[in-house]
Amino acid sequence: MQTAIITGSASGIGNAAACLFLAKGWRVVGADRRERETIVQMKQQFANFIHVQADISDEDGRRHILKAAEAGENVVKALVNAAGVAPKNRCDILEMTEESYDFVMNINTKGTFFLTQLVANHMIQNAGSADEANGAIVNISSLSAYTSSTSRGEYCISKAGVSMITKLFADRLAEFNITVNEIRPGIIATNMTKPVTNKYDAQIKSGLLPLARWGRPEDVAKAVYALTDGSFPYTTGQSIDVDGGFHIRRL
Repeated sequence: MQTAIITGSASGIGNAAACLFLAKGWRVVGADRRERETIVQMKQQFANFIHVQADISDEDGRRHILKAAEAGENVVKALVNAAGVAPKNRCDILEMTEESYDFVMNINTKGTFFLTQLVANHMIQNAGSADEANGAIVNISSLSAYTSSTSRGEYCISKAGVSMITKLFADRLAEFNITVNEIRPGIIATNMTKPVTNKYDAQIKSGLLPLARWGRPEDVAKAVYALTDGSFPYTTGQSIDVDGGFHIRRL
């Protein structure tokens, strides 16, 4: 049974990814800052689900996640960095506080980088030959990595950082045949987007997206899984837009 670490597994994209991996027979170590009802349900439904309550912005939390994954001499074959936060309060970048900037960056960018570093070294230590797949890392970024939202600049900056983290580790880990790719979700129906439901409803209705509907966490989870199950063995450092066509420039 293959082991995957999936952060942010209690809700949204991370939860959808964890459920899909579990359904496909993986052992999943799901990390989240809180134990929510969804975690309780997953524990009851899947014997191969291990929940770790940890904050990826904290070094001890990251080591706790890897330790749980390694238990029983298991080797991590996939890391899905889905944990992420939005600013607690949207505000103009002319009024953004350092506290808000640090909160978002510490989880979305710093946490993603150093958990990837930790798990990458684990994968290298347990790697076979360079001819075989020795692991896959998938980072959940956002259309905000390249799209300006001046009311949540810290989030945009953090996701642009995740894009570069993807390229850096893809370059560094290629010699070990460990792939690193990025998914850029669009407007996905999660708790994070719930406060702006009316705004996005109106924009989708007015033609913002070629595929004129909200994205679902499951839409993203399917793309994540495809990047870890061996379907794309010669793809690394790639950004895949799961956004209903938002990225298409149209006249």
